[in-house]
Amino acid sequence: MSESGRAEERRKTRETEVRVAFTPYGEGAFSGGTGLGFLDHMLAAFAQHGLFDLEVECAGDLHIDEHHSVEDTAITLGLAFAKATGDRAGIVRMGHAYVPMDEALVRAAVDLSGRPWLCWAVPVLRERVGDLPVELAEHFWHSFAQHAGVTLHVDCVRGRNQHHVLEATWKACARALAAALAPRARGAGVMSTKGVLGERAGGGA
Repeated sequence: MSESGRAEERRKTRETEVRVAFTPYGEGAFSGGTGLGFLDHMLAAFAQHGLFDLEVECAGDLHIDEHHSVEDTAITLGLAFAKATGDRAGIVRMGHAYVPMDEALVRAAVDLSGRPWLCWAVPVLRERVGDLPVELAEHFWHSFAQHAGVTLHVDCVRGRNQHHVLEATWKACARALAAALAPRARGAGVMSTKGVLGERAGGGA
């Protein structure tokens, strides 16, 4: 990885056109938009709490519904994350974070393993927050994990306010990812007994 690791990805389908630029070692700046105000709010929180620089441009078929824009933004972000983090040598690799927001508490744990997986235990307390269907939060993080090549566990420890629960989720994921990306104090190369990350390495790594 370079010092900044900036990467850009584009995705164009009949449903959306998305561009994402991602810098893992940034200043927490977010610019652009998806056409969904609440998702933009979450992406801004993600950038700030991970100290990532994030640019997102999404033109999607919102006249149909929000699904394609949310999914394709997450896919493109995941691809940009994977490109920016490269072989993931010289980093801690695993990270976790607890984020409280008023009555809500969310835990996220991540392994930049190259093996995509999502374990999700976040309640749907109401159908929508602003213009975002709450069920799409899980789909966002599933799409991100699949294309970023990360194992991600997200658990809502407690919470009654859906806005607080979702905002704590995006912040916890950001902080867990930032912790996993921290440079290792000792040792070179990839943090794996196999010497390589990813599904191509076989079983546990």
